[in-house]
Amino acid sequence: MRIVVDLNRCQAYAQCVFLAHEIFRLSGEEALTYEPNPDDARRLQVERAVAACPVQAIVMDRLDGAERGVSS
Repeated sequence: MRIVVDLNRCQAYAQCVFLAHEIFRLSGEEALTYEPNPDDARRLQVERAVAACPVQAIVMDRLDGAERGVSS
């Protein structure tokens, strides 16, 4: 799977960090860093983090190019 975060849209609410702390991290108070290609074993955590983003800054899809349909 692949994750893309629109860092211009991200407001550092950190809901993704709370739900998938192995994937998303805050550096300081506002700088989000993340693993762009997490292991599929983390899919449920990532899907929850995508859904929880209040500004819909996170998009997730499969690496084979097929749209996952989960974006937020």
